[in-house]
Order: sequence, then structure tokens, then C-alpha cells
Amino acid sequence: MKILIYSAKDFEIPFLEKANKDIHQIKYIPERLTSKTAMMALGFDAVSIFSADDASSKTLRLLKEFGVKYITLRSAGYDNIHLKIAQELGFKVANTPDYSPHAIAEHAMALLLALNRKLIISNQQFNDYNFSLSNLIGFDLNNKTVGIIGTGRIGKVIGKILRGFGCNVIATDIYEDIDFAKTNNIQYVSLENLCQQSDIIMLSMPLNSKTHYMINADLIHLMKREVYIINISRGAVVNTLELIEALQWNRIAAYGSDVYEYEHDLFFYDHSKDKPDDSLLKQLIDLPNVLITPHQAFATTEALTNIAETTFYNINCWQQNMVSKNELIP
Repeated sequence: MKILIYSAKDFEIPFLEKANKDIHQIKYIPERLTSKTAMMALGFDAVSIFSADDASSKTLRLLKEFGVKYITLRSAGYDNIHLKIAQELGFKVANTPDYSPHAIAEHAMALLLALNRKLIISNQQFNDYNFSLSNLIGFDLNNKTVGIIGTGRIGKVIGKILRGFGCNVIATDIYEDIDFAKTNNIQYVSLENLCQQSDIIMLSMPLNSKTHYMINADLIHLMKREVYIINISRGAVVNTLELIEALQWNRIAAYGSDVYEYEHDLFFYDHSKDKPDDSLLKQLIDLPNVLITPHQAFATTEALTNIAETTFYNINCWQQNMVSKNELIP
């Protein structure tokens, strides 16, 4: 099978090469999939896309015209593909749902700990030979109430880690896993109650029509002024403008995130010499109580191995006229 890998990164190519085992013909390109780059898939049977790629209805129709039959996502989230149109056009579509919830959950904890214990500020001061502790006061996680919004695979791992820190964990999800909650002493509450009770809020839900801008001014108004918000979900689950205003007015204490609402043309690329004209991103960067990483939570050896192996598992299933367990369209 001829496969075009969109948004190919130098660090993932060795993992993909190993997982392919010289079976398929692969071409790697750094370009994102968009309606303008869809033509590059002409002559390919399958494309592999990442979270920043645009598989909207227009792009899918172009891919169909160019002969593409299969789309495999190197990500768990699939909010960037129009599944209804993909189904109408007859595409086979699959994702990589289980590549490493531990990688994402552990990164969420890294963001929280770095923000709480002021590690970035501490390192900057240390490099300037400033050894004062006046700006470096944090708090114990033990006995703090942490609310998890979304208890899927990643949210469950976050909950277990937090219980290990001695936190009181509450959660909200449209699909409550009662067995998980009982086993780990986690209580499900309403979204509003979670916001009112939590000292820390972890966002680990998918992006869809119900979660878009879920974290907005109205919900922030219910939160404690001392709350820390950690987002390892998608940027658009947060209304960035209203979040910035809350941070500037000390309505919330801190924000840590591995995602950004308008990251599609920015993350995964070096813009140090051509800084983007993005006022919202600049405001976030300038805020001392914000820590953002460039969608790197998945970047572990284990996760990259699993992503590559699952990508070619999906493709191999299709080549053999089998159904992949990861297919998103019935």
C-alpha cells in the first residue's frame, strides 16, 4: 500500500520506519493536511494525519477525488476530521486511542508541579545567582481537592496519580465509571460543584460541540480565586480570551497547558526567527502564572512506539480486508 504521512516530524520517523517493517511504500512530508495540500496525496492509497491536520469536509472531498481510501490518525483525538462526511465518502478511518495515557497524565502532573513549586522562576533566579525564596512559595498537594473533567483513559490515570499524592479527587463526566470511582475513592459530582470545590482542576475531556469553550467566564466565576487549571485536552475547551482576563484580574491563580486554541499553524514548528503575530499567545507567554508547553505530552519513547505500531496495525488490517479495532466509522 502507498501511504503519505502528513505532518511528519523528524523525531517520529524512525519509530514509523521500524513499525512499517519495509512492508508499505511510505512518503513523509512535513506539511499539514489542508485543502491546499490535499493534492499531494494524489496516487496514494492511504494518508496518516496528526492532531494539527485539517480533515474537514472540503479536504476529505479532495482526498476522495485523488483516490485516497484510508485515513489513520496518529492521535487519540479526532476532532479534526469530519467523520460524517468521511462515512458518506466511504473512507476507512481509525485512530490510535491507547498509545500512552500515562505519558499524557504524567505531563499534566509535571505542569502542575512546575507551576506550583515555581520551578521555571526558580531556575531563572538561580541562573542570575538570586537564591531568595520570596517568590517561590508553593503548597502541599496532600489533602487538596482536585477536580478532573473527563475520566477517560487519561483522566483515570491522572486520578490514580493524584490519589498517590494524597489528594481528595472529584470528577465529572457524561459517562460515569462507578467501578473506577469506588476502587480509587473518587467521587463524581456536577460540573458546577467541581468548579466550586476544587483547588486544582484537570481538563482531560475530548473537544466536541458540548466541550467547546466549556471553561469560560461564567464557569470561572464559580471557581476559587486560588484555583490552578491544567489543560492536557484541547486548546478550544477553554475560551482563551476570557481565561486571560481572569488571569490578569487574579480571578484564578495559574494556568498550565500543553495545548493552545490556535496552535494549528504554530506548534511542532520552529518560529523563533519568524515570531507569529498572535496577541493572545503573546499575552499568555508574558503572564508569570502561565506555563505552556508545545503539545509535547505524547513525546515519550513508549508513546511514539505505540503510535507507530498502531498506525501500521490499522493499515495492515485494511490491506488484509480486516476491520481494525480502532475504526471510528461503523
